[in-house]
Amino acid sequence: MKPPVAPPLVEEILGPDQGGQVDLVRRVLNAAIRTTVDGKYRHWDTLRQLTPPPGLTHEEWWLGLKIARSSASQRLPLTDAGGTPFWYTVPNPAQEMLVRIDKGAPGDIGVAELVTTPDTQRRYLVSSLIEEAITSSQLEGASTTHRVAKDMIKSGRRPRDLSERMIVNNYAAMNLVREWVGEDLTPERILELHTVVTGDTLRDPASAGRVQRPGDDRIVVGGPTSDAILHVPPPAEQLPKRMESLCEWANGGGSQDFVHPVVRAIVIHLWLAYDHPFEDGNGRTARVLFYWSMLSQGYWLTEFLSVSRILLKARSKYARSFLFTETDGLDATYFLLYQLSVITRAIDDLHAYMRRKMREVRSTEALLQSSELGYRQIALLGRALRHPDSEFTAKSHAASHRVTVESARLDLQDLVGRGLLTRRRIGREMVYRPVPGLAGRIEAGQDQG
Repeated sequence: MKPPVAPPLVEEILGPDQGGQVDLVRRVLNAAIRTTVDGKYRHWDTLRQLTPPPGLTHEEWWLGLKIARSSASQRLPLTDAGGTPFWYTVPNPAQEMLVRIDKGAPGDIGVAELVTTPDTQRRYLVSSLIEEAITSSQLEGASTTHRVAKDMIKSGRRPRDLSERMIVNNYAAMNLVREWVGEDLTPERILELHTVVTGDTLRDPASAGRVQRPGDDRIVVGGPTSDAILHVPPPAEQLPKRMESLCEWANGGGSQDFVHPVVRAIVIHLWLAYDHPFEDGNGRTARVLFYWSMLSQGYWLTEFLSVSRILLKARSKYARSFLFTETDGLDATYFLLYQLSVITRAIDDLHAYMRRKMREVRSTEALLQSSELGYRQIALLGRALRHPDSEFTAKSHAASHRVTVESARLDLQDLVGRGLLTRRRIGREMVYRPVPGLAGRIEAGQDQG
C-alpha cells in the first residue's frame, strides 16, 4: 500500500508574519468551513485533489478544516511514544451511524426473533462465531476455504496446517471473551487471550502471551516494498504501562468526558493495533477485544455479526484509515468513521438475513396451511421451522393438543414417513426431530403433490 501524503503543518501554513496570520485566519473563518467536505471527513491526501472554496488555496482550506476539527475535538488517553495524545471528533456521519448502531446492535424483537430463543440462538451463534474466526484469520493470511474450515470446527477435527490452526484459535478466543462479558479487562487477560489466539502458530512458541521486551527485535508494520515502513510502534519498555492504561480505558475509565460505548470499543481496537505489543497476532487480538467491549456494554447482537468479513472485502481501506490517523496529527476520527461504517454494514447484513429467513419461514408455514396435513401436524411443523433444534415425543405432542398418546404417535409417524421428521430411541422413549432443510422438504413435497 502506498502511504498517504502527509498534510502540511498548520505552522507552515500560517507563516512567520503575525499580521498576515490574523488576516489569513479571518478569511478562513469567514469561509465557514466545517469538519467535513461533501459529508466526508477528508484527509489531505484527498483534499489536495479537490477544488477549494473561492478565494482559498488548498493549504488555507486545510487550515480551516483543522480549526473546525480542533474546536470539536476530544482527547484520548492513548498517546504516541512521545506522549502526544490521540484525539477524535464525532462529525455528522459518525453521529448518524452511532444512532443506527444504538438501534440495531442491542437487537430488536421483530428482526431478532430467530436468535432470541435458546433453541435457535446457539445454532446462529455458532455459525456467526465460525464466520468471524475464519475471516479474521484470512485478514492475517489464512487461506483455508470457508467450507473446509466450518466442517473442521463443527466436527472437532484437529487442524492440519497453520491456516486451520489460526481459525481454530480465533474460534476459541471468541468463546473465551464471551465468558468475560461484564467483567473487568486486565493485562493478564489480554496475555491469556493472545496465548489462545496464537497457540502453535508462532515461530517462537515462548512469544505467545508475552509482550515484546527491551532487546527484542521490535515488530514494525511494513509497506509495499521490503524497505518501506508504515508504522513503528512505541518502544518495548513502554508496553506494560500502556497496557495498564488500555485496560483502564476498556473498563470505563481514562476520560472525564462522556465517551459513547461504541467509540470506546473502537478505540480499544485502535489502541492495541497501534501499540502492537506482540510478535504476531496483534490484529486478531484487537478485533476479539472489540467484540468483548461491545458485548460488555450491552450490544448483545454483536455476537451475531461478522465485522472481519466486511474488513476482508476492503482490507486496504482498513489499513488506510489507520494511516490517515497517524499522518494527520493522531486524529483517530478516520479510524472511527471507517469502523463505524463496517459495524453498520454488518448490522444491516444481519438484519437483512434475518428478514429473509423469517420470510422463508412464513412462506413455508403458509404452504403448510394448504397441505393435506392435519392441523396438529401443521402446528408442530410450524414450530419446527422456527426452532430447528426442537425435539418432540408422543407424550409432548399429545399434551400440546389434548389428544391421546396413540393419536399423537400416529401424527409423528406419518411425518416420519413423509420425510419431514427423524426419530431415534433415547432410553425408553422415541424422540422425533425435524430433518435438516425442513423448509426445502416441505416445498418439494408440495411441488410433487
